[in-house]
Amino acid sequence: MSDELAGLAAVVTGGGSGIGLATARLLASRGAQVAVLDLSPGGEFAGFAADVTDDASVRAAIDAAAQRLGGIDILVNNAGVGAIGTVADNPDEQWHRVYDVNVVGMVRVTRAALPYLRRSAHAAIVNTCSIAATAGLPQRALYSATKGAVLSLTLAMAADHIGEGIRVNCVNPGTADTPWIGRLLEQADDPAAERAALEARQPMGRLVSADEVAAGIAYLASPAAASVTGTALAIDGGMAGLRLRPRS
Repeated sequence: MSDELAGLAAVVTGGGSGIGLATARLLASRGAQVAVLDLSPGGEFAGFAADVTDDASVRAAIDAAAQRLGGIDILVNNAGVGAIGTVADNPDEQWHRVYDVNVVGMVRVTRAALPYLRRSAHAAIVNTCSIAATAGLPQRALYSATKGAVLSLTLAMAADHIGEGIRVNCVNPGTADTPWIGRLLEQADDPAAERAALEARQPMGRLVSADEVAAGIAYLASPAAASVTGTALAIDGGMAGLRLRPRS
């Protein structure tokens, strides 16, 4: 444990489980006051029910969180949903829904939090992106398109708000061992074989853990990263950049 985030207030969306919950726990262990926004926020932290597709819901939750915490210094835009399929497989309604959550949801939350972040002496936004933004993955057309948008959005936000002292970065996890992946595996004809295939796809030969992604988010959110903005941090077991020979 450390106190590097002591005196700072952090809001984590999608903080009820998976990467979001791991992030909330790590930020709290380093001294931050933490609030969680989620459809089902749980009771471990100050929790505020919010649907990122509903602007009124988001604004009410952000205002309530800021009041509870005494402001907002760190915003972790982590809420998101997945999608499986090629461009031939997902109907228009699903495209609109996933974009509404994964991209416009970040816009709504950030927009609501900006007045508080602008008053912070240490303002940082970290968006949860994905390796899918930079690598072509099979059966992930819709999901990849939204994460590509998140990567571009992160860069644009970093440019827009650098003059206000607000840093904006994102993390690009590889396939992470989260409840969503667990549900995905349960739907496979052979869950064990599907897990083995996902693990083999990453050069380190295993899934990324939620705690490892949280560690990257905590770094980007911390004063230690005061000169880091407009950056995408790959936490993917080498998937983005390494080209290994096939294992024999």
